[in-house]
Amino acid sequence: MFTTDTPTMTPEETSRALIQTLPLFEMMRMRASTTARRHATLGFASDEPGSGMRWVNQFTHTQRLLGPTDREVVSPNNDTLYSNAWLDLADGPVLIESPDMGERYWTLGLLDAWTNPFAYVGRRTTGNRPQRTLIHGPGWNGPVPPGVTTVIAAPGHDVWLIGRMLVDHSAADHERVHALQASLKLLRPDGQPAASRLDARLGLPATGTPTVEHYLAAVAAGLRRNPVPAGETLHWPPTAAGLSSALTQVFDELRRSDQPHDLGGGWALPVTVRTHWGQDHLTRARVARNLIGALGIEEAMYAVAEVDASGQALDGSRPCALRFAPHQVPKVDAFWSLTMYRRSDCLLVDNPIGRHSIGDRTPGLRWEADGGLLIRMQASDPGPDANWLPTPPGDTFYVVLRLYQPQAQHLSLQHEYPPIRPI
Repeated sequence: MFTTDTPTMTPEETSRALIQTLPLFEMMRMRASTTARRHATLGFASDEPGSGMRWVNQFTHTQRLLGPTDREVVSPNNDTLYSNAWLDLADGPVLIESPDMGERYWTLGLLDAWTNPFAYVGRRTTGNRPQRTLIHGPGWNGPVPPGVTTVIAAPGHDVWLIGRMLVDHSAADHERVHALQASLKLLRPDGQPAASRLDARLGLPATGTPTVEHYLAAVAAGLRRNPVPAGETLHWPPTAAGLSSALTQVFDELRRSDQPHDLGGGWALPVTVRTHWGQDHLTRARVARNLIGALGIEEAMYAVAEVDASGQALDGSRPCALRFAPHQVPKVDAFWSLTMYRRSDCLLVDNPIGRHSIGDRTPGLRWEADGGLLIRMQASDPGPDANWLPTPPGDTFYVVLRLYQPQAQHLSLQHEYPPIRPI
């Protein structure tokens, strides 16, 4: 429920309302910064250079794995190529056509405007066969076109679609994934391309704390198209003066107060959502501020380690090792990987062998006789018999253990994660 007939809010009420709406603001900010002004065949969304009009209902694809020189995305994965689209469902449903994916891991995660990862298309949920998925907004009840394999009801008119396709570190497999990406289509029910224009409210700051005017305008635009999630009551807007005093404090606190779930052994889980955040507005806001675009843990779990077994920060000047005993090896239905990041900027680490992650798909991985796995993390080469994940020389680092389609013992938080130990 959304109400505007409220008396002046106290500072505490203003902060709560800000935390509640912050995910909606961040999604509007993300859409403004990632939608295209120019379409490959239809041209510019507007002839006016300062216009906020942008193209939506079209895919954009990354064509390579991100590396140490890429600075736009923090903590990028080293496993998949991305496909992204912003959906506008206000004028009717959108069809997603996807090809036969063979045995490849892939997923299209759908986030509503409040960052709830409410639905998925892909290997785990709908399979790898060719399929046609109809996505519609609230209030739509029209006919379902022939050949549709899945119908998904979105809670609002704005949806962020984030796709991932597993790719090997080879030119040939990159070409195969590029062809699969090109086969993804967004269409109207009549089969015509779905690309359309939308005012993306440009002028929002790409990062950092927004102005009161930017915040109020973005939230108002979001609320017009995306109802408050079921079960929530939002009192909005606060006074401009009250919002002004709360913005900087809340945005700074959410950046600093990262309180992930402790998994033991120095490991933590920043995100535990499945399909809906429910009433946990604070965690929803923290993730929107720091990890926007996070999917649910049934699709992928991200365990993070920043310290070793003694609680010391991981440092490239001190060699260390991670040993999975046989019962500790990650249990997944797709695959897992361990990725190295420099702590100072949250980016991948340049190294002589060009290896940024190691996992169950790494060529030449050496398993121990009992089925265990030892990974050496250090700046210098430990020799040809080691499973080596290079660290940044003289700099602190952290690692992210990604589990794609984790099995039940991970989802129930019962899995034992071994600590990283100094050598």
